[in-house]
Amino acid sequence: MVKPMIMQMGSYPVWDEAALNDSYDVRRYFEAPDKAAFLAQNGAGIRAIATRGELGASRAVIEACPQLELISVFGVGYDAVDLAACRDHGIRVTNTPDVLTDDVADLAVAMLLAVARGLIGAEDWVRSGDWARGGDYPLQRRVWGQRAGILGLGRIGQAVVRRLHGFGMEVSYCATAAKAGAEGMRFVADPVALARDVDFLFVTLAASDKTRHIVGQEVIAALGPEGILINVSRGSNVDEGALLAALESGGLGAAALDVFDNEPAIDPQFLSLRNVLLQPHHGSATVATRKAMGQLVRDNLAAHFTGKPLLTPVL
Repeated sequence: MVKPMIMQMGSYPVWDEAALNDSYDVRRYFEAPDKAAFLAQNGAGIRAIATRGELGASRAVIEACPQLELISVFGVGYDAVDLAACRDHGIRVTNTPDVLTDDVADLAVAMLLAVARGLIGAEDWVRSGDWARGGDYPLQRRVWGQRAGILGLGRIGQAVVRRLHGFGMEVSYCATAAKAGAEGMRFVADPVALARDVDFLFVTLAASDKTRHIVGQEVIAALGPEGILINVSRGSNVDEGALLAALESGGLGAAALDVFDNEPAIDPQFLSLRNVLLQPHHGSATVATRKAMGQLVRDNLAAHFTGKPLLTPVL
């Protein structure tokens, strides 16, 4: 039996690579030194694309594959997939929601704790001998009982809220509309007003053209010199120029970031700042969750090629 030909846009864990190779004729786009030549040679036979959230698939890639039927995304975000091109050509799109929600929420809260309580600097204080030589580490910020804002109350935002309630926090949220089932939280329609009223602002909304730089100069200024920004969504949701200027000037207290523009080649100015925690976009990076994500990618591919309903369709 001839295996369906699929194109893999980026590397996957070894267990996913093996499983894909068992079921499909996999053409590895990311290994090709000449991408245009690769597409010219392989594009006509490609029936599905397996990609990662940050890699997506551009219109040029999509249109180089005239037999393309499905794009299966390893990740919850699909903003890097050209959905307009998919609509134009009748291509289905899936992602991997739910399975990564709780790990991302765990990291978001861990990042807040690390920044507010100074965990990285405090460990350095012990390891360097400064504790023995200089005494106690400087006092840090309280977390429990403070005011938190959630910008984007989707699956991940709701999971963050469940954790924050354990810290006795007063939680407000901003979304496109008030959410049913959001009892115990205050709805704020405007991101600037939300930032003005909280101590910690979590960015958990899906990225799109409409949300680009939604956290801009006004939101950052409203959060203020005592505020902490935590971003586990997409780098594009935050205006990095405005963020860097505020961190450097003291206009914003601190930031904890798992996502960036141009990652992994992030703006080098971040590296010189002491009031920002930098993480390598690994909110979902546990063995259990990455295995579940890979399984869902494969399950969507298998459903498509056996004529069954897609498990997690985006389009």
